[in-house]
Amino acid sequence: MSLSVQEMSDRFEIQDLLVGYCYAVDSRDFDALDRYFTPDAVIDYSEMVGFRGSLAETKDFLRGSFAIVTAAQHAVSTTRYEFDGDMCRTKTVCYNPMTVSNGAQEDTVTFGLWYVHDLVRTIDGWRIARLYEEKCYRLNIPEWLSEKVA
Repeated sequence: MSLSVQEMSDRFEIQDLLVGYCYAVDSRDFDALDRYFTPDAVIDYSEMVGFRGSLAETKDFLRGSFAIVTAAQHAVSTTRYEFDGDMCRTKTVCYNPMTVSNGAQEDTVTFGLWYVHDLVRTIDGWRIARLYEEKCYRLNIPEWLSEKVA
């Protein structure tokens, strides 16, 4: 399969969006998410942690839920791209270990999931219009946290 220069460029730009999202979340720079999403984006974490909302609601959700997270590291790989003009759907593997604490105990939990993104080409470049987290596995979820990650 031969790729055009434009498609190669699009793939690199989209990969930078996916990585930028992960770095913003891991560093708790939730306002940086504005650079990666469309203003009307829908972020759906319902399979993983029971949340779905707008970009503003997601930033508030992340600020609250990361209060118990002492360390996080998203690692993304093996992205599949499906282009349709100025739209693209991607599916990307995400491995996400996190250290969480309830004040009395600290645990390392691991989430394995796929990020499914619907992206659109805008005047400012590619942006994420929809993010869906598709669950694969969760490991080492302590009892005190199990209610929050239904």
